[in-house]
Amino acid sequence: MAFRRRWYVTIVWLAIFGAVAFASTTAGDPPPDTGSMPGIEAQNAYDLMAQRFPGASDGADRATAKIVFVAPEGQKITDTGNRAVIEKLVAEAPAGSSQVAGAVSPFRAGTVSEDDSTAYASITYKVPSKELTEDTKAHLQQAVDEARDAGLTVDAAGSVLASSPAAGGLSEVAGIVIAALVLLVTFGSMVAAGLPLLTAVLGVGISMVAIMALGSTLGLSTTSSSLSSMLGLAVGIDYALFVVSRYREERGRGHQPRQAAGLAVGTAGSAVVFAGLTVVIALAGLSVVGVPTLTKMGLSAAGTVLVAVLIALTLVPALLGFFPDAVLSRRARRSTTGHTESSGNAGTRWARFVLRRPVPVLVASLIGLGVLAVPMLDLQLGMPGDETKSTATTERRAYDELAEGFGPGFNGPLTIVVDAGNTGEPETAVRAIADEIDATEGIVSVSEARFNPAGDTAMFTATPSTAPTSQQTMDLVNLIREQRPATEAGTGATFMVTGTTAVNIDVAQKMQGALIPYLAVVLGLAFLLLMVVFRSLLVPLKAALGFLLSVLASLGTVVAVFQWGWGAGLIGLQQTGPIISMMPIMVVGITFGLAMDYEVFLVSRMREAYIHGDEPRQAVVTGFRHSARVVVAAALIMMAVFSGFVGAGLSMIKMIGFSLAVAVLFDAIVVRMAFVPAVLALLGERAWWLPDWLGRLLPRVDVEGAALASEPADDPALAATTGREPVRR
Repeated sequence: MAFRRRWYVTIVWLAIFGAVAFASTTAGDPPPDTGSMPGIEAQNAYDLMAQRFPGASDGADRATAKIVFVAPEGQKITDTGNRAVIEKLVAEAPAGSSQVAGAVSPFRAGTVSEDDSTAYASITYKVPSKELTEDTKAHLQQAVDEARDAGLTVDAAGSVLASSPAAGGLSEVAGIVIAALVLLVTFGSMVAAGLPLLTAVLGVGISMVAIMALGSTLGLSTTSSSLSSMLGLAVGIDYALFVVSRYREERGRGHQPRQAAGLAVGTAGSAVVFAGLTVVIALAGLSVVGVPTLTKMGLSAAGTVLVAVLIALTLVPALLGFFPDAVLSRRARRSTTGHTESSGNAGTRWARFVLRRPVPVLVASLIGLGVLAVPMLDLQLGMPGDETKSTATTERRAYDELAEGFGPGFNGPLTIVVDAGNTGEPETAVRAIADEIDATEGIVSVSEARFNPAGDTAMFTATPSTAPTSQQTMDLVNLIREQRPATEAGTGATFMVTGTTAVNIDVAQKMQGALIPYLAVVLGLAFLLLMVVFRSLLVPLKAALGFLLSVLASLGTVVAVFQWGWGAGLIGLQQTGPIISMMPIMVVGITFGLAMDYEVFLVSRMREAYIHGDEPRQAVVTGFRHSARVVVAAALIMMAVFSGFVGAGLSMIKMIGFSLAVAVLFDAIVVRMAFVPAVLALLGERAWWLPDWLGRLLPRVDVEGAALASEPADDPALAATTGREPVRR
């Protein structure tokens, strides 16, 4: 239908794009990324503060700047000349812009280090960072430069003068260019190479403007659109690639263009549907983790994948109708009898090599992936902050200067929220709790408590002696919470620990606790889905094990690069740090979907050969002859697209891009090209065994398109030209 009604199909898709684009122009701005994390103590404490301290959160999103001053060697920050320079900056900051709410001198606020070497001044603004004018920023920068010229070391922490993350646009374009080259080499036709790119870009465009249109309504942030564009490009190109490749194969068998398009969508298109649904299920399943940001990212990306599937099933065959012969290779276009792929291609030779040596290939793949997975045993989760930025940035230098002047824990104080509503003497109860926490080993100081207007709730800060991301600080937070019953005893009050450091610790623990259950759910889902598709018990088991190997190896590689720093310079990584808390679960979900893509496309061709009469070992060779080249090309394209996002400025997108690129490398090249054929060679006929009673219970999906050969086609020409062997029952 799409081939015959190609004009209508194309116009409908263009109209959809136009309508969604128009809707996006009338939508509000998307919200910033939020750190809300229900179900953790630190978030509960924030919620209590918002309830008990009216108006305290009104300025939470306003821009702030912390200007750090370090005296020259041998001098003190309190020396007359240095003090005058600082006071001048503090006096000029509010006068330079109407957006400044106020500036506090370190000498009035008492923010001078004990050795008088370091001090900081706090500047607050009336508007959020994104609403600050360039003149306001320029005025502050000029004041900072003048203080530097006077001899002080001056740097700025906070959001005002923070360096903007690199857009990564050039690297993304480079990824698309590499994908285009791979398509050109694979197909040997400019049109065949351009068609998957065109449809993928259109699909991503529709998805991006849809996210923009719904951003303010559904709370979809920049991170949601970044992940969606990354996945949309990758799967959009791959799904179109499989359909176009199958179309060319059917044309090589002598079918007319319309019949070839029907067979391509009936076989490769069916695999696209199932593969796309596995990706959607995996991404939508991220919502069960209970993290709003992760849920929005997963659902946005799932919607983008659905668009890619629909385009592969409708727009791709429609465009094939416009270019029925141009998508063929030059050799095939010159041939009058059609071009059939050689039976001795590289995929065939590799499959025969593995079939001759299945045990060594299997052992080598297991050892290789196992070694790469070892670093995951040292996985440390967290939310990297200024400490992981390059020392070329002013915010990183300010972080280091504050840590040196005031102690490592100064950059990550703990906020203690005390609910004293059930006590007769709230001040006494709060003081007792503060004294107990101050006496805890690892706490260097405790601030004065601040009470709310009702006098029933107080909060104070406790400064650790260790850095925010250190294991000692995590142990300290856990110790304070473990000692809570003794600390609260006799006071009648209760307290909770929060603050940025506590939030990061709680999020990391929640994600680490959810990782294994989510992985188990994904593996179980993989087994059930593939059992339905391939009507086998051992093939799904092999697929689940292969997926587990590839995802563990990819996470181990991420730890080695981003946490240990191995080869970090090769990808432009300036500083190592903990792995972003949400990244492992997200990689598990996305890699599951992509792994099932390759499993379905490769093994469905083997099963198609098997049910049409090939013996099990020959079915492996046949599957590789028809699919290996395309699967490798698809993997190279995905790797190119994902690698393009390694240049992104957002830490999460950079890390996800790298982890997905290596996950595709391990899954498509090692697992699907080596592990899978080796296991199938050892299993033989047993690989396709399914108990009769279970076979009667399972639905028939027919991903391999067996019905096209076993049942009459509506089109007599199609029925006459299928030329397939009888189906094995």
